[in-house]
Amino acid sequence: MEERRVALSQPEGNTNFRLDGRVAVVTGGGSGIGRAIALKFAAHGAAVRVLDVSLRDAEETCQQITLAGGNAAALACDVTDQKQIKDTFAKLAAQGSLSILVNNAGISHIGTVESTAEEDFDRVFRVNVKGFYNCMSAAIAPMKANGGGVILNMASIAGSAGLADRFAYSMSKGAVIAMTYSVARDYLGSKIRCNSISPARVHTPFVDNYLRKAYPGREPEMFEKLSQAQPIGRMAEPSEVASLALFLCSDEAAFITGVDYPIDGGFFNLHG
Repeated sequence: MEERRVALSQPEGNTNFRLDGRVAVVTGGGSGIGRAIALKFAAHGAAVRVLDVSLRDAEETCQQITLAGGNAAALACDVTDQKQIKDTFAKLAAQGSLSILVNNAGISHIGTVESTAEEDFDRVFRVNVKGFYNCMSAAIAPMKANGGGVILNMASIAGSAGLADRFAYSMSKGAVIAMTYSVARDYLGSKIRCNSISPARVHTPFVDNYLRKAYPGREPEMFEKLSQAQPIGRMAEPSEVASLALFLCSDEAAFITGVDYPIDGGFFNLHG
Protein backbone atom coordinates (compact mmCIF):
# COMPACT_ATOMS: atom_id res chain seq x y z
CA MET A 1 0.00 0.00 0.00
CA GLU A 2 1.32 3.39 -0.95
CA GLU A 3 2.14 5.48 2.07
CA ARG A 4 0.10 8.64 2.29
CA ARG A 5 2.30 11.67 2.81
CA VAL A 6 1.24 15.00 4.16
CA ALA A 7 3.36 18.06 3.54
CA LEU A 8 3.87 20.21 6.61
CA SER A 9 4.24 23.91 6.08
CA GLN A 10 4.07 26.98 8.22
CA PRO A 11 2.09 29.82 6.66
CA GLU A 12 3.62 33.25 6.66
CA GLY A 13 2.50 35.20 9.70
CA ASN A 14 0.14 33.93 12.35
CA THR A 15 -3.04 32.88 10.54
CA ASN A 16 -4.42 30.71 13.32
CA PHE A 17 -7.72 31.70 14.91
CA ARG A 18 -8.24 34.61 12.53
CA LEU A 19 -11.71 36.12 12.22
CA ASP A 20 -11.02 38.46 9.32
CA GLY A 21 -14.10 39.54 7.38
CA ARG A 22 -16.51 38.39 10.08
CA VAL A 23 -18.98 40.40 12.10
CA ALA A 24 -19.20 39.28 15.74
CA VAL A 25 -21.95 40.41 18.10
CA VAL A 26 -20.99 40.25 21.78
CA THR A 27 -23.77 40.88 24.29
CA GLY A 28 -22.77 42.24 27.68
CA GLY A 29 -19.57 43.36 25.99
CA GLY A 30 -19.20 46.47 28.11
CA SER A 31 -17.29 44.81 30.96
CA GLY A 32 -15.78 41.64 32.36
CA ILE A 33 -15.73 38.51 30.22
CA GLY A 34 -17.73 40.18 27.44
CA ARG A 35 -15.22 42.99 27.12
CA ALA A 36 -12.32 40.54 27.07
CA ILE A 37 -14.01 38.56 24.29
CA ALA A 38 -14.71 41.69 22.26
CA LEU A 39 -11.08 42.81 22.56
CA LYS A 40 -9.76 39.35 21.67
CA PHE A 41 -12.02 38.96 18.64
CA ALA A 42 -11.16 42.43 17.34
CA ALA A 43 -7.44 41.73 17.76
CA HIS A 44 -7.94 38.68 15.52
CA GLY A 45 -9.65 40.57 12.75
CA ALA A 46 -13.37 40.54 13.56
CA ALA A 47 -15.61 43.56 13.21
CA VAL A 48 -17.14 43.60 16.69
CA ARG A 49 -20.57 44.90 17.60
CA VAL A 50 -20.73 45.44 21.34
CA LEU A 51 -24.23 45.23 22.82
CA ASP A 52 -24.75 46.26 26.40
CA VAL A 53 -27.53 47.69 28.55
CA SER A 54 -25.02 50.45 29.37
CA LEU A 55 -24.08 52.39 26.23
CA ARG A 56 -21.26 54.06 28.15
CA ASP A 57 -19.65 50.73 29.01
CA ALA A 58 -20.08 49.49 25.43
CA GLU A 59 -18.46 52.65 24.11
CA GLU A 60 -15.51 52.23 26.47
CA THR A 61 -14.91 48.74 25.08
CA CYS A 62 -15.15 50.04 21.52
CA GLN A 63 -12.77 52.89 22.29
CA GLN A 64 -10.14 50.38 23.41
CA ILE A 65 -10.64 48.44 20.19
CA THR A 66 -10.50 51.43 17.86
CA LEU A 67 -7.43 52.88 19.59
CA ALA A 68 -5.70 49.59 18.81
CA GLY A 69 -6.73 49.85 15.17
CA GLY A 70 -9.73 47.52 15.31
CA ASN A 71 -13.29 47.77 14.02
CA ALA A 72 -16.03 48.14 16.62
CA ALA A 73 -19.40 49.76 17.20
CA ALA A 74 -21.41 50.13 20.40
CA LEU A 75 -25.15 49.64 20.71
CA ALA A 76 -27.33 50.12 23.79
CA CYS A 77 -29.53 47.05 24.01
CA ASP A 78 -31.60 45.24 26.63
CA VAL A 79 -31.52 41.52 25.84
CA THR A 80 -34.82 40.99 27.68
CA ASP A 81 -36.68 43.24 25.19
CA GLN A 82 -37.46 41.00 22.21
CA LYS A 83 -38.61 43.81 19.91
CA GLN A 84 -35.49 45.82 20.62
CA ILE A 85 -33.31 42.77 19.97
CA LYS A 86 -35.08 41.96 16.69
CA ASP A 87 -34.76 45.57 15.51
CA THR A 88 -31.08 45.69 16.49
CA PHE A 89 -30.19 42.45 14.72
CA ALA A 90 -32.18 43.47 11.64
CA LYS A 91 -30.19 46.70 11.51
CA LEU A 92 -26.91 44.81 11.89
CA ALA A 93 -27.90 42.31 9.20
CA ALA A 94 -28.72 45.17 6.82
CA GLN A 95 -25.21 46.54 7.32
CA GLY A 96 -23.49 43.26 6.45
CA SER A 97 -23.38 39.53 7.14
CA LEU A 98 -23.59 38.33 10.73
CA SER A 99 -21.10 35.55 11.39
CA ILE A 100 -20.78 35.16 15.16
CA LEU A 101 -23.03 35.67 18.19
CA VAL A 102 -21.60 35.49 21.69
CA ASN A 103 -24.41 35.38 24.24
CA ASN A 104 -22.67 36.74 27.32
CA ALA A 105 -25.03 39.27 28.95
CA GLY A 106 -26.14 37.88 32.28
CA ILE A 107 -26.72 38.49 35.95
CA SER A 108 -26.02 36.51 39.10
CA HIS A 109 -28.08 35.78 42.19
CA ILE A 110 -27.34 34.31 45.60
CA GLY A 111 -29.94 32.27 47.44
CA THR A 112 -31.57 28.88 48.01
CA VAL A 113 -34.99 27.89 46.68
CA GLU A 114 -36.49 29.13 49.99
CA SER A 115 -34.73 32.47 50.06
CA THR A 116 -35.15 33.31 46.36
CA ALA A 117 -38.03 35.74 45.90
CA GLU A 118 -40.30 35.29 42.91
CA GLU A 119 -39.30 38.65 41.44
CA ASP A 120 -35.61 37.72 41.69
CA PHE A 121 -36.24 34.35 40.05
CA ASP A 122 -38.14 36.03 37.22
CA ARG A 123 -35.41 38.64 36.75
CA VAL A 124 -32.68 36.00 36.48
CA PHE A 125 -34.81 34.03 34.03
CA ARG A 126 -35.54 37.08 31.88
CA VAL A 127 -31.88 38.02 31.49
CA ASN A 128 -30.06 34.68 31.54
CA VAL A 129 -32.57 32.51 29.70
CA LYS A 130 -35.00 34.67 27.74
CA GLY A 131 -32.18 37.06 26.84
CA PHE A 132 -30.20 34.23 25.26
CA TYR A 133 -33.31 32.97 23.48
CA ASN A 134 -34.09 36.44 22.14
CA CYS A 135 -30.61 36.89 20.69
CA MET A 136 -30.35 33.40 19.19
CA SER A 137 -33.81 33.70 17.67
CA ALA A 138 -32.86 37.02 16.05
CA ALA A 139 -29.46 35.79 14.83
CA ILE A 140 -30.49 32.51 13.17
CA ALA A 141 -32.14 33.97 10.05
CA PRO A 142 -29.21 36.28 9.14
CA MET A 143 -26.76 33.42 9.70
CA LYS A 144 -28.80 31.07 7.48
CA ALA A 145 -28.87 33.76 4.79
CA ASN A 146 -25.09 34.06 5.13
CA GLY A 147 -24.55 30.32 4.68
CA GLY A 148 -23.82 29.57 8.34
CA GLY A 149 -22.36 30.99 11.50
CA VAL A 150 -21.32 30.36 15.08
CA ILE A 151 -23.25 30.85 18.31
CA LEU A 152 -21.40 30.71 21.61
CA ASN A 153 -23.34 30.80 24.87
CA MET A 154 -21.77 31.73 28.19
CA ALA A 155 -22.96 29.14 30.71
CA SER A 156 -21.34 28.27 34.06
CA ILE A 157 -20.25 25.28 36.10
CA ALA A 158 -23.31 26.17 38.19
CA GLY A 159 -25.42 24.79 35.35
CA SER A 160 -24.12 21.25 35.78
CA ALA A 161 -22.69 21.12 39.32
CA GLY A 162 -24.39 21.56 42.67
CA LEU A 163 -23.25 24.93 44.03
CA ALA A 164 -24.55 26.16 47.38
CA ASP A 165 -26.84 29.21 47.45
CA ARG A 166 -27.08 29.54 43.66
CA PHE A 167 -30.57 28.17 43.01
CA ALA A 168 -31.87 30.68 40.43
CA TYR A 169 -28.49 31.20 38.80
CA SER A 170 -27.90 27.45 38.47
CA MET A 171 -31.37 27.05 36.97
CA SER A 172 -30.62 29.67 34.35
CA LYS A 173 -27.24 28.28 33.36
CA GLY A 174 -28.56 24.74 33.16
CA ALA A 175 -31.12 26.10 30.71
CA VAL A 176 -28.36 27.76 28.70
CA ILE A 177 -26.55 24.43 28.31
CA ALA A 178 -29.78 22.69 27.25
CA MET A 179 -30.57 25.46 24.73
CA THR A 180 -27.05 25.10 23.32
CA TYR A 181 -27.55 21.39 22.65
CA SER A 182 -30.97 22.00 21.08
CA VAL A 183 -29.83 24.76 18.73
CA ALA A 184 -26.74 22.77 17.72
CA ARG A 185 -28.96 19.83 16.76
CA ASP A 186 -31.61 21.84 14.94
CA TYR A 187 -29.24 23.87 12.76
CA LEU A 188 -26.65 21.31 11.68
CA GLY A 189 -28.07 21.47 8.17
CA SER A 190 -27.77 25.27 8.14
CA LYS A 191 -24.07 25.12 8.98
CA ILE A 192 -24.61 26.95 12.25
CA ARG A 193 -22.44 25.67 15.08
CA CYS A 194 -23.53 26.23 18.67
CA ASN A 195 -21.40 25.60 21.77
CA SER A 196 -21.21 26.89 25.33
CA ILE A 197 -18.50 27.67 27.84
CA SER A 198 -18.90 26.92 31.54
CA PRO A 199 -16.40 28.91 33.60
CA ALA A 200 -15.73 28.46 37.26
CA ARG A 201 -15.20 31.72 39.17
CA VAL A 202 -13.66 34.46 37.03
CA HIS A 203 -12.02 37.58 38.44
CA THR A 204 -14.24 40.34 37.06
CA PRO A 205 -15.43 43.68 38.46
CA PHE A 206 -18.55 41.82 39.61
CA VAL A 207 -16.45 39.79 42.06
CA ASP A 208 -14.70 42.87 43.46
CA ASN A 209 -18.00 44.74 43.86
CA TYR A 210 -19.59 41.73 45.53
CA LEU A 211 -16.76 41.47 48.06
CA ARG A 212 -16.92 45.19 48.87
CA LYS A 213 -20.65 44.96 49.54
CA ALA A 214 -20.80 41.62 51.34
CA TYR A 215 -17.50 41.63 53.25
CA PRO A 216 -16.38 45.23 53.88
CA GLY A 217 -12.91 45.25 55.39
CA ARG A 218 -12.44 41.52 54.70
CA GLU A 219 -12.03 41.70 50.93
CA PRO A 220 -8.49 40.19 50.71
CA GLU A 221 -9.39 37.31 53.02
CA MET A 222 -12.58 36.44 51.16
CA PHE A 223 -10.93 36.89 47.77
CA GLU A 224 -8.38 34.27 48.74
CA LYS A 225 -11.12 31.94 49.98
CA LEU A 226 -13.05 32.25 46.72
CA SER A 227 -9.85 31.72 44.75
CA GLN A 228 -9.08 28.49 46.58
CA ALA A 229 -12.49 27.06 45.59
CA GLN A 230 -10.80 26.15 42.29
CA PRO A 231 -8.29 23.30 42.77
CA ILE A 232 -5.78 25.21 40.65
CA GLY A 233 -5.73 27.80 43.46
CA ARG A 234 -6.92 30.93 41.69
CA MET A 235 -9.77 32.44 39.70
CA ALA A 236 -9.71 32.52 35.93
CA GLU A 237 -8.85 35.77 34.16
CA PRO A 238 -11.39 37.09 31.61
CA SER A 239 -8.72 36.89 28.91
CA GLU A 240 -8.42 33.13 29.48
CA VAL A 241 -12.13 32.63 28.87
CA ALA A 242 -11.82 34.90 25.81
CA SER A 243 -9.06 32.69 24.38
CA LEU A 244 -11.33 29.64 24.56
CA ALA A 245 -14.15 31.68 23.01
CA LEU A 246 -11.85 32.70 20.16
CA PHE A 247 -10.95 29.08 19.43
CA LEU A 248 -14.58 27.91 19.44
CA CYS A 249 -15.65 30.70 17.08
CA SER A 250 -12.75 30.21 14.67
CA ASP A 251 -12.37 27.83 11.74
CA GLU A 252 -9.98 25.74 13.84
CA ALA A 253 -13.09 24.54 15.72
CA ALA A 254 -15.12 23.82 12.57
CA PHE A 255 -15.74 20.21 13.67
CA ILE A 256 -17.06 21.18 17.11
CA THR A 257 -20.74 21.76 17.83
CA GLY A 258 -23.17 20.87 20.60
CA VAL A 259 -20.51 20.86 23.32
CA ASP A 260 -20.32 22.56 26.71
CA TYR A 261 -16.70 23.37 27.61
CA PRO A 262 -15.78 23.70 31.30
CA ILE A 263 -12.96 26.15 32.01
CA ASP A 264 -12.83 25.53 35.71
CA GLY A 265 -9.32 25.16 37.10
CA GLY A 266 -9.94 21.47 37.80
CA PHE A 267 -13.25 21.97 39.63
CA PHE A 268 -15.10 18.99 38.14
CA ASN A 269 -12.38 16.35 38.14
CA LEU A 270 -10.04 17.46 40.89
CA HIS A 271 -12.33 18.91 43.54
CA GLY A 272 -11.69 17.30 46.90
